[in-house]
Amino acid sequence: MSDLAVGDVVGPLTVGRVAHGGHWVARHEGRVVFVRHALEGEVVRVRITEVAKRFARGDAVEVRVASAHRVEPPCPVAGACGGCDLQHVDLAHQRELKRQVVAEQLTRLAGVGWDGTVEDCGPGTGLGWRTRVRYVSDGTSWGLRGHRSHAVVAVPPGGCRIARPGLAEPGAEVAAGAAGEQLLGVESSDGPVWADPAGDTVVRQRFAGRDHAVHAGGFWQVHPRAVDVLTAAVTEGLEPRSGETALDLYCGVGVFAGVLAARGVEVIGVEGSRDAVALASGNVPEARFVAGSVDRVLRRLPDAVDLIVLDPPRVGAGRAVVAGILSRRPRAVAYVACDPAALARDIAFAGEQGYRAASVRAFDLFPQTHHVECVALLVPGA
Repeated sequence: MSDLAVGDVVGPLTVGRVAHGGHWVARHEGRVVFVRHALEGEVVRVRITEVAKRFARGDAVEVRVASAHRVEPPCPVAGACGGCDLQHVDLAHQRELKRQVVAEQLTRLAGVGWDGTVEDCGPGTGLGWRTRVRYVSDGTSWGLRGHRSHAVVAVPPGGCRIARPGLAEPGAEVAAGAAGEQLLGVESSDGPVWADPAGDTVVRQRFAGRDHAVHAGGFWQVHPRAVDVLTAAVTEGLEPRSGETALDLYCGVGVFAGVLAARGVEVIGVEGSRDAVALASGNVPEARFVAGSVDRVLRRLPDAVDLIVLDPPRVGAGRAVVAGILSRRPRAVAYVACDPAALARDIAFAGEQGYRAASVRAFDLFPQTHHVECVALLVPGA
C-alpha cells in the first residue's frame, strides 16, 4: 500500500459506488479513497485531504471522464463550503443516490430489503430552502465554515444559494464580529431574525394552528415543508386514536406532541434540554413534558403505552432506549431519523425485541446535500 500525504494529487482514479456521507469509493494502489465531488463511473484526479491507516479522503479536482449526471454547481464556492456536497449532481440523480444509500444501509445493517423512493419535497430548483443558516466571522466579514475544517469561506456574491432569500447573507447592518464569532439567521413566522446562536432569543413558528416558541439556536426543522411532511408521515403511520397514550421522545419544543394531542391522545414528551421543555409546555399545554436524558427518564414513565414517536439526534436512539420503549409493547412506533445508518442499527435492535419495520419512507428535505430524512414505522411482528 502506497504512502500518501495530505495535499498529494493522485490519479486518474476510476470512481466507484456512492457511500454514506457524501462521497464515493475509489482506490489508489490498494488503498480506499473516499472522494467528494465525484460521481460513479467518472475518471478523476484527487487531492488528498486526510490520511488514515486504512483509507484516505480527498476531493476531485480534475474530471477526465464526466458522468451524464454532472452539472455546473449553482454556487461558486460549492467545492469549499461545508454546507453542500451534491451541487455537482442533477436533482433527480441526487435523490437516486440517496435512495441507494438508504437501501444499502437498511440491507447491510438491518437485513431489511427496501425498494422505496426518496420523495421530492421541493422547491424544484433545490435552492432557497434553508430556514436556518449559521455564519461565522473571519474578523472582517461573515462567511461559512469549510468542509471538515474551521476555515471560513467567504459568502459568494448573491449569497448562500440554498438559504431562504432573507437569510442568504447577513445585511450590512449586521456588523461582523471578532474572528470565530457566529451569527444565526432564522426564518420565523414573523420574518427573518438574526441572533447569537448561544443567546436567549426566542422566535415564533406557527404550525397546525399553534404558535410554537423556539429558541433561535434550538432545534427546528430547516426545510420550510419539513414539519408538514414529517408530521403527516408520522400520523399516517401511527393512525392515532382518541384516548390512546403516547410518548414523544426527543420531543424538542413539542411539534409531534401537539399533533397527537390534537387527535385526543394523552402525550408525555421527553427532551434533554430544560429550555426546550419549558417552551414545549407552553406550546402544548395539554401534554406533559419531562426534562432529562431519555434513557433515564424512561425508567419513571408508565410501563405500558399505545404509541411512541422517536426523533433522536443523528447518532440514533441506541440499544438501551430501543429496548426500553419496546418493553412497553406499543402497538406502533414512528421513528424519525436524519441518519439512515443509525436508523438501520436501531431497526436491527428492534428486531431483537420482536418488532419489524412495516414501512420506511425517505424524504429529500436537504437538497444539494447528501442528507436524507426517513420515517420508519415499527410494529410487533416476526
